[in-house]
Amino acid sequence: MVERLREIVARLRAPDGCPWDREQTHASLGPALIEECYEVLEAIELADDANLREELGDLLLHVVMHAQMAQERGAFEFAQVAEDICEKLVRRHPHVFGGESIEDAAAVLHRWEAIKRAEKSERTSVLDGIPRSLPAAMRAQKAQKKAARVGFDWEHAGEVLDKVEEEIAELREAMRGEADERIAEELGDLMFSVVNLSRKLGFEAETTLAAATDKFSRRFRAVEAVVAERGRSMEACSVGELNAIWDAAKRGPCA
Repeated sequence: MVERLREIVARLRAPDGCPWDREQTHASLGPALIEECYEVLEAIELADDANLREELGDLLLHVVMHAQMAQERGAFEFAQVAEDICEKLVRRHPHVFGGESIEDAAAVLHRWEAIKRAEKSERTSVLDGIPRSLPAAMRAQKAQKKAARVGFDWEHAGEVLDKVEEEIAELREAMRGEADERIAEELGDLMFSVVNLSRKLGFEAETTLAAATDKFSRRFRAVEAVVAERGRSMEACSVGELNAIWDAAKRGPCA
């Protein structure tokens, strides 16, 4: 079936194929690739196997499409992509495909990173290779994880919480009269520290922030519903009224 998919994509990209598909480039498809990844994640979060199957197909289409475009310009082919990942998986799992013995998942990660550093000898920092295009919270946590794997880490989560409180104090100080650039810098430091606290507590910052946004959305929609039932508009309500309705929503079923 993968071969059939490759044939279909090649046909779409042919001179007499689909005008839209022929116009696409690696760059033009980039945003759609990111979107497809998030749709896969949403299907996983919803435990929706039927949708997951569909979204994985959409994601596979992007892999095949990018490989097809690369083949057209003589860079590489799909078979080479598959071969490279097969070799990498075998090479980075010597405890499975070789004679090494590794005790647990943490040791596997340490070994993986060591092998990766040996392979990527041109990289001078453990932070090299983290894509700048990652969502900010995800990129921050990935950088923190990599630093932690070589021992650069807080010992306890409480120490990170102390750092968060320190950053809050510095932000308060900056807000008393510093330039906007300084305030933005201190705000960034605070957000980075909160991500670090999330990591140290064992949570993915991106996931916890998404859950908090979902909670806010539920409660805000409940406030909108109450305001509408009263024949009012949000703009016509005072802050005090809205806060009272919000507090009720927090205690209600949408909390």
